[in-house]
Amino acid sequence: MKMLISRVLIPSLLIAMTTFNASAKDANESTQCLSFMQHSEKKLHAKDMLDLCELTAGKPMLIVNTASHCGFTPQFTALEALHKEYKDKGLVVIGFPSDDFFQEEDNEKDTADICFVNYGVTFNMLSPVHVWGSNAHPIFKKLADKTTAPKWNFYKYLVSADGKTVKHFNSKVTPDSEVFVNAVNAIL
Repeated sequence: MKMLISRVLIPSLLIAMTTFNASAKDANESTQCLSFMQHSEKKLHAKDMLDLCELTAGKPMLIVNTASHCGFTPQFTALEALHKEYKDKGLVVIGFPSDDFFQEEDNEKDTADICFVNYGVTFNMLSPVHVWGSNAHPIFKKLADKTTAPKWNFYKYLVSADGKTVKHFNSKVTPDSEVFVNAVNAIL
């Protein structure tokens, strides 16, 4: 009887354990946070912090540097529409206001009003950061290493869930353009 148990049960247990470990590893890899997203940031004009690692783990993302008084500011409308259309498919949109190009409000409350009241933004907007140069936020330093640093407001970075694909789009490429929407669909 012992011989039968060890010949049948032990191999079955080993197969089950291997399958479980492989499944757990796959699940862990698909929900793992990209190293450059391991930050907590303050939400725009709020006391609440947002764990970017938790927010983006295993999900494709769109990261945008924004400004309230730029010729490209109306892109908030198309960014919001994109957010609404693709959030259920896993796309995480994150806006980082910045005054690096001298077109952001001095007061964070005014930035929030422009985003939330004027443009109805519901995607994640964070407190202003530097996006360019030696003082750039680590996320933008990593994006610059992988592609290019923002040369103006509303540079858009699409990052695949596994972080292997990072594409940048300059300010002139609108979030509702065919080329951009095709790129979003390609990373989903």
